[in-house]
Amino acid sequence: MAMAAILAGSITYFFNKRLRLSRAQHALTQVMAAATDLPAGMTLAAKDVSTIDWPSDIPLPGSFSKPEDVIGHPLIFSIGAREPILKRDLGLEGSGIGLSGKIPPGMRATAVRSNEIVGVAGFLYPGSHVDVLVSYSPPSGVGPVTQTVLQNVEVLTAGQTIEPDPQGKPQTVNVVTVLLTPEDSQKLQLASGQGAIQFVLRNGVDQKNVELRPSRLDQLASVEKPAPPKTPHRSVAPTKAPAIYVLEIIQGTSRKIEKF
Repeated sequence: MAMAAILAGSITYFFNKRLRLSRAQHALTQVMAAATDLPAGMTLAAKDVSTIDWPSDIPLPGSFSKPEDVIGHPLIFSIGAREPILKRDLGLEGSGIGLSGKIPPGMRATAVRSNEIVGVAGFLYPGSHVDVLVSYSPPSGVGPVTQTVLQNVEVLTAGQTIEPDPQGKPQTVNVVTVLLTPEDSQKLQLASGQGAIQFVLRNGVDQKNVELRPSRLDQLASVEKPAPPKTPHRSVAPTKAPAIYVLEIIQGTSRKIEKF
C-alpha cells in the first residue's frame, strides 16, 4: 500500500507539472482588434473594436490592450475583422478623418499634377518613396536642364486612393499628393510652375540622399564642340640679294676689277 501511494503521488506530481508547463507555453493575452471590416479614414468607436486572444510568447509591437487607447483615433489603413489594431494603423486623436489623419504634426500634404508616364507607368502607390525632378529652361539661356529638387519623398495618395491596390495592379493617376515639410512644399510648388515634374521611384529602404548636378541638353546629346577654323599658313619667300655685276678693266699691263 505504501508503494502504491508513493507511485500515485509521483504520477500526480509529474502530471500537474506537465499541465502547468503546457499552460505556460500556451498563455494568452488580450489585444484590441477590429470587430468588423473597417475602412481607412473612419474614426474608431466602441462598437468598432473588440478583443482577441494573442499568444504571450509571440511579440506584437504596437498593439493595444485597452479600448480607450484606440477609440477616437482615425484609421490610416483599412483593417479586416478580428485583425489586431496597431499603432501604425492609427492617426492622432482629433486629427480628423481621411488624408488629414495621415499627416504628422509639422508636415504638409502637397499635391502636384501627374499623368500615366509621370506616375512611373502607373506603379506609383500610397506609401511609395520617390525623388522629384523638374525639367525647365533657366533664364541664363543655357538650354533645357533637368534638376532633382527633392529626394526620398513619401507618397500619401495617388489620385484619390490613399491605400495601395490590394492586388498590386497599376493605376493611372492625375494628381499625386506627397508628404513634405513646409519649406519643401514651397520648393515643389515653385518647381511645378517652372516646368514639367517627374517622379522617380526608389527603394523604400534606400534613405540615402545623393549630390547631383543639373543635367543639360548638350550633356545628353554628347555633341563635340566644333574645332576652331584653321588660319591658312602663308609662306614668305626669301628675299633675293641684288645682282652684282663684275667688270674687268685692262690697261696695258695693269688689270682692275670693278663691281657694281
